[in-house]
Amino acid sequence: MDFKHFSQNGKILPIEKAVIPLSNIEYSYGYGVYESLRVNNGIVYFIDDHIERLIESAKIIGINHLFDEEFVKKSILDLVVDYQTETFNLKILLIGGATKERAILNIFCLNPFFPDRKLYRDGAEFITYEYERAFPHAKTLNMLQSYLAYAKAKEKNAYDALLINQKGCITEGTRTNFFYIKGKTIFTPSEPDILLGVMRKAMLKVALSNDYKIVETNIKLDDVKSYDGAFVTSTSSKIMPVRSINGIVLNIPVSLKDLMSLLNKFLETNFHLQ
Repeated sequence: MDFKHFSQNGKILPIEKAVIPLSNIEYSYGYGVYESLRVNNGIVYFIDDHIERLIESAKIIGINHLFDEEFVKKSILDLVVDYQTETFNLKILLIGGATKERAILNIFCLNPFFPDRKLYRDGAEFITYEYERAFPHAKTLNMLQSYLAYAKAKEKNAYDALLINQKGCITEGTRTNFFYIKGKTIFTPSEPDILLGVMRKAMLKVALSNDYKIVETNIKLDDVKSYDGAFVTSTSSKIMPVRSINGIVLNIPVSLKDLMSLLNKFLETNFHLQ
């Protein structure tokens, strides 16, 4: 799909003007935050949740700016108004500046990523990578280690890399939240250690309303073999079951398949997902 416009500081501009000068040291140093959203038939999924996290991420790393939540939302809706029958992704970049007046809010459209359908049936393969982010609750542009971890996963034909902290615990994927499941109990890594994903939030809401139990705990890599199953969540994949971690094969239990169906129904009901 060919996108001809983007939004900068609330103004709709031709995509040819979507440039960042080489002299922009804040962007070069990763002093910015971002969000990735899904749009379908003119509906922006979880728009308020994403904007709230964007503003909070900026606050965590000290970016001062002039953009409140209402302004960001209007900027998004003004950009997508011409794409009422399309499915695509939306990316927001909030880049800091020397003063709050020099902060820049860029919003642009991207072609969507759709995982292979067979992965939902068979599960996806994962590797592990030792790394923990400096600001777990901030979705920042400083993504070098996550990029390297993801690249390593691709080298091994894996779907993603699961990050391992200094305690030997799984925290999250490079672009996913991680969980394991036993019966109808879902185990999530400790919230202070992870990015609080928007799809994660939706999944937990659906699970709790359907008699699943949620336990927050440290998840040791050594305990992988004791899981009934495991899965990740993200905006692009919803729930993706885990087939293996470092070659250790896991099952996809009925309780996980049921949870996947429940989340899909929730999204269809609330966002008319096609």
